[in-house]
Amino acid sequence: MVSVVSLTTQVVTKNRYTFYNIVCLNKIKKYYFQFDAVAYINKVFPTEQSLSGVESAAARCEFRLAGVDTDIRRLVRAHAQQRHAGQDALRDAQRCIAELALQVADINKASERSEVVVREITAEIKQLDCAKHNLTAAITTLNHYHMLVGGVDSLRAMTAARQYKEVVLPLQAIMEVLQHFECYKDIKEISSLRDQVCQIRTALGAQILSDFKESFGGKGGPPVRTLADACAVVDALEPKVKKELLHWFINMQLQEYVLLFSAGEESAWLAHVERRYAWLKKHLLAFEEARAQLFPPHWRLSERLAEQFCQLTREALGRLMASRRNEVDVKLLLHAIQKTYNFELLLHKRFVGTDVGTDAAGPRASDSQNAFDSDAKESAADADLAPGGGGGGAASPWVGLIGGCFEPYLSLYISSLDANLRSLMDRFAQDARAAPGAGGGAGAVMASCADLFLFYKKCLVQCARLSTGEPMLELAGVFQKYLREYASAVLQSALPRGGGPGGAGALPLALAGASVPSLVTNLHTFLRDDPAARYTKQEIAKITSVITTSEYCLETTVHLEQKLKEKVSPGLADRIDLLPEQDLFHKMIGTCIQLLVQDLELACEPALQAMTKISWLHFDNVGDQSSYVTQIIMHLKNAVPDLRDNLASSRKYFTQFCIRFANSFIPKFIQNIYKCKPISTVGSEQLLLDTHMLKTALLELPSIGSEVKRPAPATYTKVVIKLMTKAEMILKLVMAPLDGNLEGFVAQFVQLLPECTLAEFHKVLDMKGAKLSKAQLSSLDALFKETSKNVNSDNNK
Repeated sequence: MVSVVSLTTQVVTKNRYTFYNIVCLNKIKKYYFQFDAVAYINKVFPTEQSLSGVESAAARCEFRLAGVDTDIRRLVRAHAQQRHAGQDALRDAQRCIAELALQVADINKASERSEVVVREITAEIKQLDCAKHNLTAAITTLNHYHMLVGGVDSLRAMTAARQYKEVVLPLQAIMEVLQHFECYKDIKEISSLRDQVCQIRTALGAQILSDFKESFGGKGGPPVRTLADACAVVDALEPKVKKELLHWFINMQLQEYVLLFSAGEESAWLAHVERRYAWLKKHLLAFEEARAQLFPPHWRLSERLAEQFCQLTREALGRLMASRRNEVDVKLLLHAIQKTYNFELLLHKRFVGTDVGTDAAGPRASDSQNAFDSDAKESAADADLAPGGGGGGAASPWVGLIGGCFEPYLSLYISSLDANLRSLMDRFAQDARAAPGAGGGAGAVMASCADLFLFYKKCLVQCARLSTGEPMLELAGVFQKYLREYASAVLQSALPRGGGPGGAGALPLALAGASVPSLVTNLHTFLRDDPAARYTKQEIAKITSVITTSEYCLETTVHLEQKLKEKVSPGLADRIDLLPEQDLFHKMIGTCIQLLVQDLELACEPALQAMTKISWLHFDNVGDQSSYVTQIIMHLKNAVPDLRDNLASSRKYFTQFCIRFANSFIPKFIQNIYKCKPISTVGSEQLLLDTHMLKTALLELPSIGSEVKRPAPATYTKVVIKLMTKAEMILKLVMAPLDGNLEGFVAQFVQLLPECTLAEFHKVLDMKGAKLSKAQLSSLDALFKETSKNVNSDNNK
């Protein structure tokens, strides 16, 4: 091995020197082939004076050439010698490798012979180990068999002597021993012992059950201490023994209840339902004092007794209400529901943290979460007890264990809620028609709105305690009905009647039963007979109060829909949709904003009419802003601050009012500009000044009259600038010259007002007082259409 490594190292070293020599030759070759003689001579002899040393330079070159030739000859000879040495080293390495392979083969043969020897030595040891294992298993099995035989005899004797306390440990030991004989069950003796054990366990269970029946049946029986020991034996027997014993004992305890509250007894009816619950409370106290110590605590016999009582009561009340359905009214039903719920809460507090109720049959009451208006701590605390963990609390198996029997009759409860909401809505409508300001401060949410949703919250919490099925859907339908009723009979009635434009008093009585959405949508189209009358401050306060109330209703309705979907059964959640009611309140808000816009426009209307009556043709000089602009700004300062204060809690709707007013008022202002004809250049300049002053006032409209100046919303500013810029462009076109350059005027018009129509083009010509023949006008129209078409095509590109 050492010789192989040494030879390999020598070969690599020699080859490395060879490679180095080849590289040197390549570098020399590359140098000579790339050598530029002219450049080198110019570098050595840069001037004529340097040519004096040409002989010495030539001598140096010859000396260097001779040295290079010598190096090349040496390298070529060394390369040939090293090539032969490398081949010799390779042959030596191959020979060493062959010798190494022979040595490895010899080692493998030796190891195989050693393995055979070791296997022969250990074979006898393995046999001894296997024999030891089998012997140990046989001894253990015999010991278990001896224990089993002796245990069966002693178990039989202790069973006959009712030594239940001593039976527990042997019985458990025998059952563990039988587990070891599972693989020997085909052996006759083992099978016989297993059968004997099964017979003893069966007899033991029957004997214990008989002892309990004799003891509690008044026929004597073993002493109480023996029965307590027997309960420990029952835990060691099959589960069905314990189940049968508990079933018999609980039914025996409830026999008196079944007889006292049978269907023919007066106390069985819903009016006396609290007597049932009083009986159980009294019976549980007596049982826990006298009998509870007989049974192990982990049997939870009191909980099981209460659970069976709830099941019997639920079935009995269900049958009783089905047979006497005509006698069930809302008052009686609510009385029974409340008493039952209070009793279920009592059971929850008594047996909190138990697992009872998981096997109860039949539907349960659903989760009862905090209502959407979560301001009642007591209701929220009760909701936490409902099955499903409503409100974030732990689930209770007791709430709804009896109350589920009332679910088929909850339609009476829903009808009662409908009637209560009807009377409540009538009172709200009467209050809404009261004198202005009766509902609270200006722009405040109506008190009736909070009362309505507080009532909704109570109904939702109470109904969720009883059912999450169809009754919850019925309740959602009632909620939707009275949300629409509230919008129609309360919010609409709160709007001023006969006090301003679009007043609700103008609605004909025949429309009182029309659908609310159509009423709200078209409310602003019913104008009063006296268009000059405006709303008073109290009536404005009423309108803003309707806006804030509608906003509150809108937001709370969204939350109400979420809570309804959370409480209802998952399969019914998709059937709850309050979007139409939300749209209804949206439309109510839009209508009220439109009424406010119309009222402010009505205030500015005389000033706009005064603008058209001014003789703009005979203006001599441009002065300050005109009186009509002063009047418009005065109306804005008088009306907008009050609106802003009234809508302080609904700032976004004040912004909507400003945007709607700008979108409605500025186009009217432009139409009145068209009516100012004919107009001189000086008049156009004065009107342009007035337009600029009005634009400045409109840009400051959201903060007009306010001590705190804040920038107007960007959306509103964009609208005002766009529309008022159009008015300014119109006046600039009116001042533009027309004579001699009609094509230039048309091009300028289309450039400044690309969205204007041919009719507006004619209005501008009328304002300029242009006197054109029919042919000239037709030519201008054609030129206008062609220019507009070209500009629009360029913009599209």
